[in-house]
Amino acid sequence: MATQTPTPREISRPLSRWVIGQERAVREMSIALAKHLAGLSTGNILMIGSSGSGKTTLMRAVEKYLASQEELARRSTVVRLHANLLAEHAVGGRAGEVVILRLLEKAREQLGADTPLKTLLRRAASGIAFVDEVDKIRARVGEQANVAGIRAQEALLTLIENESVPIDLPQWAGGGRARVDSRRILFVCAGAFEGLYDSVYDRVTIGSDRGALQPMTVVQGSEVRQELKFDLRDWLRNEDLFDYGMTPQFLSRFDAVVLLESLGEDELVRIFLEAPDSSYREAKAYFDSHGVHLALSPAAVRRIAAEAARQPRLGARALKEVFRRVICDYEYDPASITTGSDGALLIDEPEVVAVLGAGS
Repeated sequence: MATQTPTPREISRPLSRWVIGQERAVREMSIALAKHLAGLSTGNILMIGSSGSGKTTLMRAVEKYLASQEELARRSTVVRLHANLLAEHAVGGRAGEVVILRLLEKAREQLGADTPLKTLLRRAASGIAFVDEVDKIRARVGEQANVAGIRAQEALLTLIENESVPIDLPQWAGGGRARVDSRRILFVCAGAFEGLYDSVYDRVTIGSDRGALQPMTVVQGSEVRQELKFDLRDWLRNEDLFDYGMTPQFLSRFDAVVLLESLGEDELVRIFLEAPDSSYREAKAYFDSHGVHLALSPAAVRRIAAEAARQPRLGARALKEVFRRVICDYEYDPASITTGSDGALLIDEPEVVAVLGAGS
């Protein structure tokens, strides 16, 4: 008997282990994925978040989740593409076809080379397409029209809404032509949208909506001051995305526009300690292979996270760069490290400060 389709709550649990600090995005993805796996109609998702906030990590988490269960793996085909690739093929009018062919090839990898072509085409027609850095196919850059971006948006728009997409079959499929109904493909597009935050902030502070953002009174001890609390989620309008270069027709094909949270110090600490692919866990595995148990004090972890938080445009990626500076000399010659009686290498806050500086 076929396994029951998992609920959004059930899907969100494993995704949340990989993607930390982005509960809203995980929820939206879990709902869309549950509907998609059940064969129901579901809206496409546009994710907006700075570099390192977890967009690509969430995409990979979905792939890992689907691949982790045989039943789900048989019901899903996932591909990830860079938007620039679509822009390159858009010039020849083949951007949409590239997505279908990638799904077809992935279906063949999953189901085997002897699988009938009709089965592979059905699988491709109900796949999931992750398009990363979709902001790179904006319709214009500054005052200049971006022709490749316009064509790539138009191609994706056609693919999203089309009932019959013609494709040239590869040689392994016998060549010739086929048509694929693309309406059931789930599209998840993501981008950093650099500059969007600043443009919206300017609109509500010095632009057309000047005065809409009112200062708040903040009391800290004996100090009282006025601060502007700006959250892009509260002020973003569709018009801001149009001005950025996403066409109204393209944007209308996304039911959910999800803004990922900025990662603060607390979230970075959790990512550093808990994320399955964190640089800390990778370092621990490395030292374990040399018979050394690596441990960091809470104060050391907090200092690393504080330094990474000073680079908000890098998000979680800053953790890797900061920790690399701390751990590099230890990793160079682990055999020469003087450990405690239990074979442990403990790095405390003074060792971190010595590398990063007291101002971190």
